[in-house]
Amino acid sequence: MTTDNPPTNPYLPLAAPGIPGLNPYIPGKPISELKRELGIHDPIKLASNENPLGPSPRVRQALQEAMSDLARYPDGGGFDLRRRLAERHHISTERITLGNGSNDVLDMVARVFLCPGAEAVISEHAFAVYAISTQAVGAGARIAKARHFGHDLEAMRALVNENTRVVFIANPNNPTGTWLTGSDLHDFIASLPGQVMTVVDEAYIEYVREQDYPDTSTWLDDFPNLIVTRTFSKAYGLAGLRVGYGLSHPAVADLLNRVRQPFNVNSLALAAAEAALGDPEHVAHAVRLNSEGMAQLTDGFSALGLDHIPSAGNFVAVDLGQPAAPIDQALLREGCITRPIGNYGLSTHLRVSVGLPEENRRFLDALQKVVGRQPTRTG
Repeated sequence: MTTDNPPTNPYLPLAAPGIPGLNPYIPGKPISELKRELGIHDPIKLASNENPLGPSPRVRQALQEAMSDLARYPDGGGFDLRRRLAERHHISTERITLGNGSNDVLDMVARVFLCPGAEAVISEHAFAVYAISTQAVGAGARIAKARHFGHDLEAMRALVNENTRVVFIANPNNPTGTWLTGSDLHDFIASLPGQVMTVVDEAYIEYVREQDYPDTSTWLDDFPNLIVTRTFSKAYGLAGLRVGYGLSHPAVADLLNRVRQPFNVNSLALAAAEAALGDPEHVAHAVRLNSEGMAQLTDGFSALGLDHIPSAGNFVAVDLGQPAAPIDQALLREGCITRPIGNYGLSTHLRVSVGLPEENRRFLDALQKVVGRQPTRTG
């Protein structure tokens, strides 16, 4: 997640202390880039955990209607969207912080509660932004070793000390798809000192079907030091518009909103998110498609003799049993964009987003070709 910058940058000595050791976050390769680099005209992208259905028809209609006001600044407080979210979660609007994606809220948490001398506790294999935001403000990141590719809450609790101000938890976790049960997570949060903010990142919650998975937004009254983040980028299909939110105690939300940039959520995103909340059928369709696609992919991996990490999200990490980066490059030449996750310490794993049935099939055919394995016969 971090590395030494080359000494050729003459402005390196002027940067804040946490910046020189950072690497920029590298997103999944855009389809346009693959077309430009390799001349492939019909690539598929299964790299960024996007909803292959896209936004609902109601969202598209709301966007058309919102176009007429593009010359005006958006509602800086997001009144209508916060009202709809408050109704959805049965809380007051004072508990809600809007973000330019949930990433934005995570960064606000770091800017409010972390500083030089303070520390955050993060799990190995967890979302890279936690460590990036922590280091960017000059704070220290203490990394707990993972357990079965997911969060080891006992190991994380052991790292909490008098300098700890934030604990970041992804549930389900990206990029591994692992999840924590309600009883384990509740006991963990209850064990933390009151001055330690616990951030539970629930970006993929809509996809989860495991019975023991908790909705921590219902715990806000139990834990004043709890911050829950959500996004419209995944199941709602609004990744390109960048809108997310945080739920917390009103006093915590007050602090987050003090550092929130003016108009951080644009008018199209506000309109789209509000419309998306009004179309639960579209989300349900996306979730059904995801469940079917997950089975299609994992059955395909098993047929090829490849292991995978069980996932509660809309992606799955497959273990290729060899360095994944060369396989990823070969898949790109086949027109399939996936995500090697060596930067997360998983050098033999490839993270694959669940796509449409025909996209999943095309990827599995390409994977069989590049790894040189024949599928086993079943039935």
